[in-house]
Amino acid sequence: MQKVYFLYHILYEDTDDEDVKMVGIYSSYKQAELSIERHKNKPGFIDFPDGFQIIEDVVNRDGWADGFVDLPE
Repeated sequence: MQKVYFLYHILYEDTDDEDVKMVGIYSSYKQAELSIERHKNKPGFIDFPDGFQIIEDVVNRDGWADGFVDLPE
């Protein structure tokens, strides 16, 4: 099972104004952390240093295996 690490930068999480940027996909958690170090002082990221999130996933595995249903609010 090969793992990958998605690095996102998310502003205003769980709001109507949520802004999600995919920064990159890395072969190790450490590589994703190094990417944060490279990006955290750049325009757009510097004002929101806590917006980075690393998400672990597995290659060749279905994500929405049970489908997707819009639930009424």
